[in-house]
Amino acid sequence: MLDVLGEHPEAVEADLIARYPGYGRGGPLAAYWRGEISLRLLRVMVENLPPDSATTRAINGHAWQALDYAAADSRDLLALLFTAFVNANRDPDKPAMPWPEPGWRPGDPLPEDREAKAEQDRAQARAAYERINSQVLPGKG
Repeated sequence: MLDVLGEHPEAVEADLIARYPGYGRGGPLAAYWRGEISLRLLRVMVENLPPDSATTRAINGHAWQALDYAAADSRDLLALLFTAFVNANRDPDKPAMPWPEPGWRPGDPLPEDREAKAEQDRAQARAAYERINSQVLPGKG
């Protein structure tokens, strides 16, 4: 039974209640325990939940769908095309417009996390540099 509900049983239960209201109080999960539907039917219902369900959000950790990714890709491409057009038609005496950064997507680090990671990397590089200098240069050991 737990195999059918997966790692996010609360989200699955909420989706089943919302998606299949005709099974009465408690939805299909309660109907299964009352013996009104089979485990196979319950499994089929769970496996065919829509992509915008709470279960999908719980599994992915976000609510982005294919159209959201397509919109973000289109925005990034439009920004690149605009920058290329402006740079191709600019006054040669003026500096070129910098290339745009791609937009954020789920799974990407947040800008503040990226800056903290860069600072940590700089500190580690500096410590490694100092350690090498202390081993190689005379009077630094």
